Amino acid sequence: MKLTSKGRYAVTALVDLARFNRDNPVSLRDISLRQGISIDFLEQIFSKLKKKEIVQSIRGTQGGYVLNRQPNEIKLTNIFDAVDEKVKTVQCKKESKKGCNGKATKCLTHNLWDELENHINNFFEEKSLEDLITKKNTRKNSEWTLEKKI
Repeated sequence: MKLTSKGRYAVTALVDLARFNRDNPVSLRDISLRQGISIDFLEQIFSKLKKKEIVQSIRGTQGGYVLNRQPNEIKLTNIFDAVDEKVKTVQCKKESKKGCNGKATKCLTHNLWDELENHINNFFEEKSLEDLITKKNTRKNSEWTLEKKI
């Protein structure tokens, strides 16, 4: 399974946007500086996010981007879908009558990888931007506080 930079950066940029989007739009330049992602790459990503209505652009000198929905309403699967990111663990097409690797039957471990893919996609479906902002699903609060103090 491979999650490309496009998918990872889209999530990172939206978490940044959600954290800093209190009252004003956030510029791609600011996200780029904070996260170390090139502006050109962010422009490509945000163009796709805008088409899927995850973000909205605001024009003008104080312009930038804002979320179109609340962070708890934006699931990671919505983000991956918007940037054409697919989480796949099998090479075959599930809807195809051909099996794995173009053969007539599925490979011996097909069901294992298919089950893993379903588990991963369900995990991403359960996670929202809000979860990543509050870090409630990435670490226990006490662990987070302890690590920050060290």
